[in-house]
Amino acid sequence: MNDAKKARVFNTSGDVVGEIDLPDTFSEPYRPDIIKKAVLSIQSRRYQPHGVKPYAGYDTSAESWGVGRGVSRIARIKNGRRAARSPGAVGGRRAHPPKVEKNLLEKINKKEMRKALRSAIAATSDKDLVMRRGHIFEGEVPIILKDEIEELSKTKEVDELFKRVRVWDDVERAKEKKIRSGKGKMRGRRYKRKRSALIITADDKGLRKASKNLPGVDFSLLSDLNVELLAPGTHAGRLTIWSESAVKMLRKSE
Repeated sequence: MNDAKKARVFNTSGDVVGEIDLPDTFSEPYRPDIIKKAVLSIQSRRYQPHGVKPYAGYDTSAESWGVGRGVSRIARIKNGRRAARSPGAVGGRRAHPPKVEKNLLEKINKKEMRKALRSAIAATSDKDLVMRRGHIFEGEVPIILKDEIEELSKTKEVDELFKRVRVWDDVERAKEKKIRSGKGKMRGRRYKRKRSALIITADDKGLRKASKNLPGVDFSLLSDLNVELLAPGTHAGRLTIWSESAVKMLRKSE
């Protein structure tokens, strides 16, 4: 087995206070194919089933005139000539409408999901991948902080922390809003925003609430971590800030 990777540990003042051996998970091979499959599977669970009424287009008085009138035998509305019911006619029902019973779930094997999670975690320690995602930061990744980070309860304190560990420029980058192209503008998702840092801890003592108002910043307990948080848009290598206890807990779970 290769020697374990090491990473520096910082306090909330941004000073190096020690080193820690990273779990073997951080040495997992990078598998973008499995990561993408896992993210799409997670997203598919949020799809809203939709469809038409089962008898839509059939509830009509339409009936064919039969032969001998010099017109097609298509079903027509009573007391008129308007066609109905037939999907091949103007004003007819839809041929293959969306149905609520359609299976929208993208399946994935449990072992593949575990593999994707481990690979996505390992990608957070690859500086090239993190920079390729567009993150702006100084120093090495992953960024690991003492457990005192879990005690932060005010947004101002988190702001100061990000400036001390030199990732504040990435939060500034995420403030820029872009107007979405296409019809999504009319469907409640007019603006697009970039993703910034992800904070992962073993315990939540107020940090979730303190960080939720920062643009692009997400918070997750290690027990709630998933591939989509680590690889937004299926692209791995998110800028990630870990608490020391979360890293130790990850090693125990291997």
